[in-house]
Amino acid sequence: MSTLTEGAAVASGYRAGRTLPLRVELVRQLKRRRTLLMGGILAALPFVLLIAFAIGGQPGERNGQVTLLDTATASGANFAAVNLFVSAGFLLVIPVALFCGDTVASEANWSSLRYLLAAPVPRARLLWSKLVVALGLSLAAMILLPLIALAVGTAAYGWGPLQIPTGGALDTGTATQRLAVVVTYIFLSQLVTAGLAFWLSTKTDAPLGAVGGAVGLTIVGNVLDAVTALGHWRDFLPAHWQFAWADAVQPHPEWSGMIQGTAISITYALVLFALAFRGFARKDVVS
Repeated sequence: MSTLTEGAAVASGYRAGRTLPLRVELVRQLKRRRTLLMGGILAALPFVLLIAFAIGGQPGERNGQVTLLDTATASGANFAAVNLFVSAGFLLVIPVALFCGDTVASEANWSSLRYLLAAPVPRARLLWSKLVVALGLSLAAMILLPLIALAVGTAAYGWGPLQIPTGGALDTGTATQRLAVVVTYIFLSQLVTAGLAFWLSTKTDAPLGAVGGAVGLTIVGNVLDAVTALGHWRDFLPAHWQFAWADAVQPHPEWSGMIQGTAISITYALVLFALAFRGFARKDVVS
């Protein structure tokens, strides 16, 4: 009788750590239509900018003040940097919010979440697998954009040093390393959005609510950062440091802004991830 009871409690060969493997969750998410659509949009952006510059002429022709946008056609590296500049504030927020906000809520919306838990997949294991895959896809999206932009820009404008608007240039090797630092920082700065979207995903059965809520609150953060009357309080807003990566593409890079931005982003993200795991562990899953 005791053997039967133990067998009912834990099936023979069952290992909690082997449930919902990362590769299985990754394949499931890669097959989703929204993943393919998001990848297509990011891949298309460099071509859109290329066409815009071809139609509008050289970016700096109508502006006496030299900015990063004015150097877009100087080289492939400059074109990649401009793509990151125009997309870091909002466009790259969307894939992070989408992948992290849709991952749990969509299962609840399809009424498949309870079946995953009945497999049985431990709740912490389920969240961990989904979070790792969501963050992995978010990072892949941020890598995809500059890679395609670098290829498109090199084909259109040639392979050369990264021209700095304030004067000087970074050789191709250094420029590649700095762009890798920029992508890494942008990903770390978006962990706040990831944490917010993931937490909301565990609280609602509506994927659009989780994704839209994360994007909306990110926009609110940008608006608050624009309110100069807040003074030093803006230093605690992740949005205040979202373009600190510009200090990395200088002849003598300044790291203090990126360090502060990374610390704030990771702190907020850890709190939000903890809230997601804690809340989901106690949640009554009925869908």
